[in-house]
Amino acid sequence: MRFRSWGIALATAAALVTIPAQTTPASAAEVPLSQGKTATSSSDENAGTAASYAVDGNTGTRWSSAGTDTQWLQVDLGATASLTKVVLNWETAYGKDYKIQVSGNGSSWTDLKTVTGGDGGTDTLDVSGQGRYVRLYGVSRATQYGYSLWEFQVFGDAGGTPPADCGTANAAKGRTATASSTENGGTAAANAFDGDAGTRWSSQASDPQWVQVDLGSSQDICKVDLNWEAAYGKAFKIQASADGQNWTTLKDVTNGTGGTASYAVSGSGRYVRVYGTVRGTPYGYSLWEVAVHTGSGDGTPPVEGGGDLGPNVIVVDPSTPNLQDKFDQVFSKQESNQFGSERYQFLLKPGTYNGINAQLGFYTSISGLGLNPDDTKINGDVTVDAGWFNGNATQNFWRSAENLALNPVNGTNRWAVAQAAPFRRIHVEGGLNLAPNGYGWASGGYIADSKIDGTVGPYSQQQWYTRDSSVGGWTNGVWNMTFSGVQGAPATNFDSGPYTTLDSTPVSREKPFLYLDGNDYKVFVPGKRTNARGVSWPANAGGTSLPLSQFYVVKPGATAATINAALAQGLNLLFTPGVYHLDRTIDVTRANTVVLGLGLATIVPDNGVDAMHVADVDGVRLAGFLIDAGRAKSDTLLQIGGANASADHAANPTTMQDVFIRIGGAGPGLATNSVVVNSDDVIVDHTWIWRADHGEGVGWETNRADYGLVVNGDDVLTTGLFVEHFNKYDVLWNGERGRTIFFQNEKAYDVPNAAAVTHDGIVGYAAYKVADSVNTHEAWGMGSYCNFTSDPTIVQQHGFQVPVKTGIKLHDILVISLGGKGQYAHVVNNTGAPTSGSDTVPSKITSFP
Repeated sequence: MRFRSWGIALATAAALVTIPAQTTPASAAEVPLSQGKTATSSSDENAGTAASYAVDGNTGTRWSSAGTDTQWLQVDLGATASLTKVVLNWETAYGKDYKIQVSGNGSSWTDLKTVTGGDGGTDTLDVSGQGRYVRLYGVSRATQYGYSLWEFQVFGDAGGTPPADCGTANAAKGRTATASSTENGGTAAANAFDGDAGTRWSSQASDPQWVQVDLGSSQDICKVDLNWEAAYGKAFKIQASADGQNWTTLKDVTNGTGGTASYAVSGSGRYVRVYGTVRGTPYGYSLWEVAVHTGSGDGTPPVEGGGDLGPNVIVVDPSTPNLQDKFDQVFSKQESNQFGSERYQFLLKPGTYNGINAQLGFYTSISGLGLNPDDTKINGDVTVDAGWFNGNATQNFWRSAENLALNPVNGTNRWAVAQAAPFRRIHVEGGLNLAPNGYGWASGGYIADSKIDGTVGPYSQQQWYTRDSSVGGWTNGVWNMTFSGVQGAPATNFDSGPYTTLDSTPVSREKPFLYLDGNDYKVFVPGKRTNARGVSWPANAGGTSLPLSQFYVVKPGATAATINAALAQGLNLLFTPGVYHLDRTIDVTRANTVVLGLGLATIVPDNGVDAMHVADVDGVRLAGFLIDAGRAKSDTLLQIGGANASADHAANPTTMQDVFIRIGGAGPGLATNSVVVNSDDVIVDHTWIWRADHGEGVGWETNRADYGLVVNGDDVLTTGLFVEHFNKYDVLWNGERGRTIFFQNEKAYDVPNAAAVTHDGIVGYAAYKVADSVNTHEAWGMGSYCNFTSDPTIVQQHGFQVPVKTGIKLHDILVISLGGKGQYAHVVNNTGAPTSGSDTVPSKITSFP
């Protein structure tokens, strides 16, 4: 009845009133350039508020960030656009002060609009500028929560125009070209790049097909011109690549009409291709000409690869005069320089060095430049001892030896180190003593891919991890000596001794290293091994060599903007020794990128930014550097994979090796999370993640850091995991099928009282917690120690907390009270005998459950 009455009333009104004809057709609402595009963020509150929800066109979904001020949300428009308007549809948690910024490369940003005193609701902002990437950069929140947007809309001209300095010359003319196919011998790929509009490339009549050109070097690409023959592409992509294998889409065309067309783009690469997915005719794809225009896009020249290695890399050969003096001079500076800013790397050219004793102090590394360790032989020693600390080796951190052979003078080399002091790819033609002179205290270390012909004597070392090596023998040990893939390792005896031995390492990939090929520096990137046992050399099977020209050689004074520009160009990074203060996050977005440090190069994020983000891509190698927290609080110092990472990387995992994290010690430092692993299949091979217990800027809140390692990805493997002193969980594992081989931990010394760490009815945060939601997890050789110097009466509930499920398995785990300063009530959950007294006798469990 209701609808019928309404219809009668309308008919009656129509009889009385003349309704004018509609002269303007109704139009659909303008679709934002940002809608459905790739969005990323500095953080997501949870999986249900991911960045992509702010650009999905649905006002019922939203992005929200972590609850700190400096947060951002950015969208990749896919190609350069001329921008006219940005609309922000805020949820209740809005931004009070923020900026709208634009970028051509996703790393160098220009402010388009600055808003202060925002009041939420819907903000419509007129802007003017060009770029491919647009971001909201939050400065101050209006509420206690993070930033939250129902929608982030960017409007403008999708065609864009190339920047003013985009070159008019055709950078592709006459360059080497290849194609997926050719119709016949007269329509070769080269015809599309010969500058002759009377010759053409044409493909076979199938989808997809492509034609590509090698520009000869990595360049900034700002415009591509296509001159189609009658057989055109209806849907195609214009793409760029640094290596001709991994491609980035600069322009995605879905409604091509053939003829001639020019496309403003923004990106960089050495290779450019037109990748056709849908043909416009029954024939193949056919192009008379493809022209590629290049230019910096922002008025700056491209970042150059290669070059010298800087002043703190000391390259020597056997004929170098006064070589012993060079080692001694550096050692005199670095022997006790625990928190200084000096960094040094010795590189030894292949050959035989006689009568050398290279003593290594803090931030000093020594490496051979041969492709194999035996190419660089020292008839002498590479020594670490603890005379500077009265024979106590527990603070001999941050130094390394790699890729050389030693013939020790007295038959045994001394390597009395603590955490963050890797010994890799070394051939010791004799024995190895891991204790300081006098057998003073020593707190553990790491050996990988090494061959020790004689016996290894750890003596006073409390714990040690050795991987994929061979030893002539191994004598004694204190609490936790763990081996995987080590020929000659002792058998497991954890019920009565310190040993845990696995016959092989399930997955491993050795650290990249610098070497000389003739007179040319290259970086060798070893291949992945499964069920490895013994050293990887001399075969070096499955590895690849990268010339130094493919690396931006980073030297002190380099800016984050330049570093990110180099990465955007497709370059890898080689950090030379130094301390790098950076005002923005280093963004590693390309698969197989290598980020390698020399001499413990140190990255310090300033102004509360994160130090480094790695995208959810295959095969990134992070190795040989230190991240030092800044004075302003970072959310996450190192993030591997975005919050929604889900890709399968089993065939080519990302690796993190000899990458160390420090919060405090060199001065106040703050971070909520130290390392967050979101990607699947990541290998973390030797790290020390340390909230400082001594040095400058140390205190329960002064260098506060809640979490050491947080693992959200599935199938992550950690080998040689050292994590210490965090305010909450040292390790928090949320991903499925995680594995850890060797874990060493000390709980925070400076817990003020039991109340400060009581949560969920439990006193103390576990050193290693596997979340209740996890169904499968396994770990071997795990130790946690307490030393509650601020309140020795604290009794921590347990060292390890895991769900009790058939898929959760822990092997050879222990807890220890160091000198009776605090105790553990149990080992795992509520299982295991308590520690007691001051005798440092471990409480053990050989298998749980």
